[in-house]
Amino acid sequence: MAVTIYHNPRCSKSRQTLALIRDRGIEPRIVEYLSDTPDAATLDRLLKKLKMEPRELMRRKEAPYKELNLGDEGLSREALIDAMVAHPILIERPIVVKGAKVALGRPPEAVLGIL
Repeated sequence: MAVTIYHNPRCSKSRQTLALIRDRGIEPRIVEYLSDTPDAATLDRLLKKLKMEPRELMRRKEAPYKELNLGDEGLSREALIDAMVAHPILIERPIVVKGAKVALGRPPEAVLGIL
């Protein structure tokens, strides 16, 4: 079964997670999400599989989070997902997918349960 990693090569946790996957003899499909951003429907599916709400998958210290006032509790799920699509730097990484299973690689070892 194919494994996909939503990866940022500049992120140490993302690089560590990719190495962990490769150390298991798996060559994953790599999606560099900053340039190949998942669409809103894909992000929504990933969030549901992770059992997370959008803010839980957001990097809250990134400038767009503050600039767009994404901490506003009145924002809808759709508005938050749209912000992540428009500003992919907000997406926490890495996200690893294997079939119907999804894991956030924070820490990298968290993905071992789905491999």
